[in-house]
Amino acid sequence: MLYAMLAPGLLWILCFRILPITGISIAFKDYNLFEGDGPWVGFKYFRQMFSQARFLRVIQNTLEIGLLKLVFLFPLPILLALMLNEFRREFYKRLCQTVVYLPHFLSFVVIHSVFVNLLSTQGGAVNAALAALGLEKVNFYTNERFRFVLLLTEAYRDVGFNTIVYLSALSAMDRQMFEVADVDGANRFQQLLHLTLPELMPVIMLMLTLRVGTVLQSGTDQILVMYNPSVYKTADVIGTFVYREGIGAGKFSLSAAIGLFESVVSFALILGSNLITQRAFGRGLWQ
Repeated sequence: MLYAMLAPGLLWILCFRILPITGISIAFKDYNLFEGDGPWVGFKYFRQMFSQARFLRVIQNTLEIGLLKLVFLFPLPILLALMLNEFRREFYKRLCQTVVYLPHFLSFVVIHSVFVNLLSTQGGAVNAALAALGLEKVNFYTNERFRFVLLLTEAYRDVGFNTIVYLSALSAMDRQMFEVADVDGANRFQQLLHLTLPELMPVIMLMLTLRVGTVLQSGTDQILVMYNPSVYKTADVIGTFVYREGIGAGKFSLSAAIGLFESVVSFALILGSNLITQRAFGRGLWQ
């Protein structure tokens, strides 16, 4: 039964992660959609990729947005899980969990529509409140402010759902430790500092390792739905660049080279963060 439950996930990985690997070869060929495989050209498109000033800008945007999300969004599920864990009445705890989980099941198209109505300069609730207070309206969908919108919308959608792993780890902790600490006079904050966080740290480091490997993705599907030409300078990332160059401009070999570069760097980031985790805590992704 367990293998049967695992089968859909394995099938998805096979179809969308393993079988497409054969297409990597077009990164080293002059591929034409209508003529098929062209001649081998070696690292021509990799050299072309790094010679483009706009691609270097795209890498910078990708790293900046990815690091912003890592620094500001990664701790939020941990804090929220610790807060939910402090609820003593099971009804209120489950109610709050349901409320914070629900946005994860909305697509970014729906979330974008909601936040446009909140943040737009034409009738948006936030700007209407600013105008009522006599303050200048803020255009959130231009320049650097757009990154704030990216952080806000991803936090709204995913922070609650990401607490599941931490809540599971918290529920598996030995309650006798806390009972003994309570008898010894430790208050809730001391128990959190000296018992809960140390016990939770291996899970935190595991999730951090996985999150570091996605830094270069930077929420491509989110940005693709929400951005516009006026924010290309600050919000164009590798994924959106590949989409425009590959599908929009038909440069399949170049986009394949960029995608391969992203995958190799992400793999290296995972290996590096996993090595740090192993040395710090004696365990990693596969130990």
